[in-house]
Order: sequence, then C-alpha cells, then structure tokens
Amino acid sequence: MGMTMTQKILAAHAGLDKVTAGQLIEADLDLVLGNDVTAPVAIHEMEKMKIKKVFHKDKIALVPDHFTPNKDIKSAEHCKCVREFAQDQDITNYFEIGEMGIEHALLPEKGLVVAGDVVIGADSHTCTYGALGAFSTGVGSTDMAAGMATGKAWFKVPSALKFVLTGKPAKWVSGKDVILHIIGMIGVDGALYKSMEFVGDGIKNLSMDDRFAMANMAIEAGAKNGIFPVDDLAIQYIKDHSNKEYKIYEADEDAEYDEVYEIDLSSLKPTVAFPHLPENTRTIDEVGDVKIDQVVIGSCTNGRIDDLRVAAKILEGRKVAKGLRVIIFPATQKIYLQAMEEGLLATFIKAGAVVSTPTCGPCLGGHMGILAAGEKAVATTNRNFVGRMGHVDSEVYLASPAVAAASAVTGKISGPQELGL
Repeated sequence: MGMTMTQKILAAHAGLDKVTAGQLIEADLDLVLGNDVTAPVAIHEMEKMKIKKVFHKDKIALVPDHFTPNKDIKSAEHCKCVREFAQDQDITNYFEIGEMGIEHALLPEKGLVVAGDVVIGADSHTCTYGALGAFSTGVGSTDMAAGMATGKAWFKVPSALKFVLTGKPAKWVSGKDVILHIIGMIGVDGALYKSMEFVGDGIKNLSMDDRFAMANMAIEAGAKNGIFPVDDLAIQYIKDHSNKEYKIYEADEDAEYDEVYEIDLSSLKPTVAFPHLPENTRTIDEVGDVKIDQVVIGSCTNGRIDDLRVAAKILEGRKVAKGLRVIIFPATQKIYLQAMEEGLLATFIKAGAVVSTPTCGPCLGGHMGILAAGEKAVATTNRNFVGRMGHVDSEVYLASPAVAAASAVTGKISGPQELGL
C-alpha cells in the first residue's frame, strides 16, 4: 500500500523511503515551539540534561502568549525565564509583548512554517499548521527540551482518516462549523492518534482562515494532526508570508485509510458545541433558549482577520445586549492593526464590546474574562471542558464568530438569521 500525505512527510524527515502506520521513527525537526507555560519546564529539563546550546537558534520559536501581559507575579517569573533563555541562546524567533500574538496565529503569519515541514510544539494546538500542508503536532515539555537540544523527535507513525469535502458552505457557515460538525460526528476520541486528512473539491471554497480553524481543532477529535493538500491558495499564503523553501507532498492513490467520510459542505448549518465536550454538537436550529452572560471572540482558533470581519459585519449598527460582556481578542498585533485600519475595532467598541491585546486569556481560564459560578459563555475558542474558562459550575458553548456575534446582540445563543441577516 502507498503512503498518506502525513506519512510521506514523516518518511522524508526520517530519511526513509517508506513508513507504515505504527512504526516508530526518529525525525528531523524544522521548528520547535514553546510558550510561557510550557517553555519554562522545557528550559529546566535542558538544564538537567546539562545541554549548553540549542541545536539551531533559528529553528526555535518562543511565544509568551498564555498569561501575557503578565497577570500576576508567577506569570511574570515564567515570562522572565523564557526571556532570559532566549537572550542567552540568541533565539531568533522570540516574540516579546508588542510583537507577539497567539502562537498558532503568529507562526504562520511570520512565515516560520511552510508546506512539508515537521513541527513540534509544547502546546496541543500546534496541529494548526496542517492548514499549510505541514506535519505539526503537540508534545510535552520534556519532548520540547529534547527537540531544542537535538533537533529531533521520535514519533509513532499515525494511521489516517480521510475526509472528502464537497460543495460550498452556505452564508454564515465557516470552517469552525465544519470542524464542530466533524467532531460531533466522530467524537472526541474518533481520531485518536490518527491523522485527519482533508481532501476534495470543497476545499477550494474554504479560506485559509477556515482551514487554520479546522486543523487547529483536530486535537479535539483526539487526532495526532490534521492536514490539508497544498493548493494555489496555500501556496500564495506561503509566498506572501515566508521566504522559506517549501515542499509539496501528496498522498499516494493507494494510500490506506482507516475510514473515509464524505461531507457536503452545502448541507451544513451553523453549529454549537454544548458543555462539556466539543462533541456535544447541535445545529443552530436545535439550540433552544440558552441565555448567556459573556461572549468571547478570538483565540488561536478564531482570532484571525476573517473572523473579526464576520463579527463586525453582524455588530455593525447594533448594540450588545444589556448586561452582557463581550470581549474580542485579535490573534496578533498585525491582525489588531489591520482591524483598526479597517474600522472593525470602532464597530466593536461602538456596539459595546471591549477589545484586548492579543492573548490566550480566558480560553484556558487564564485571565481577561474568567467566568463565575453559574455563568454561561459563547466562545469561539476550542475547548469547553468543566472549569475550562473559570468556575467548575460555569458553562462554555463553542461556536463560530458569526454565532458568537449574533448571540452578543440577542443575549442568548443565536444565529445571524435571527437578526434578519
């Protein structure tokens, strides 16, 4: 049998002609990523290993984004640890406050990941870069330490699921709705340690921001990674953002897949994941009357410019429901500036929302929007586990920017159609 796209990338980086599912390999790394939560642990592990220098100062990215701007003394100490390590090691891609962004939006924007790369990151949503045709996956901090020291990592080659996408999404249906539909269909362990490989003519109807959102949430289905073919849109994105050489890998025609799913994008509706798992999905017409206390628009899933444009289009000329808190997080400084220049921030503020500097913030229950007991939030984030955004008795409903913005106006979970849009 032939190899999948993921397997071809791993084989090339392991110096092998062929790999098969379940095989253990050691692969060369193109990039190693850490943030202010995970990198300090990796740094301390490197110290225990008595490693004096990283394998390549240009192939490590350190992004303090989770508890930044520093929310307390402990987070300040973590960031100081990362900052001093970056200075000591002369790390090229260390991004301080003012030039940083949420890591999984920032790295593609900075051109640090291109098609054909193998990337590990000490953050589970490192799988985002599969949108560019790269193999990228999350690892623990000790694996990050080993990667920084050696430039290599070991993997068990994953088997694959194939998702054949056809058709064109309806108005207000985005990549977030597609991936929530898929997770609702296969479950949070439906792709456990497998590669989710997206193919089909429908991909041409998905923007890069749609694809980033879908690859980002592959981990919510338990996947090792998610990956898209490298088409003209992806190539243009790479050329616009990076000077790195890229390589396109394509699955063999006789590649083996554990399952093949066919999804007509035109049949999908805006979708919401109810507490407390991303698989608890309902289409917008099945939601019922769910009053909310907070709306969060942003994160590494949905804080990109397309996401903010959709939210602004819905909030334009409208007001946030009385008593509701709406917090908007542009994912990077560049996106923040672009949103400002396009007038999106003015729209948000006039509507009654607040706009934050780029940060992961409330997504992981960090800061900038923590929920109290009994509170409910609609969020464009990626996880809604018990206590994820605050108190264990709070609830998070995952949705697209369109649903989040409409809900901000009505004060309950709503689709744009309820506003006559």
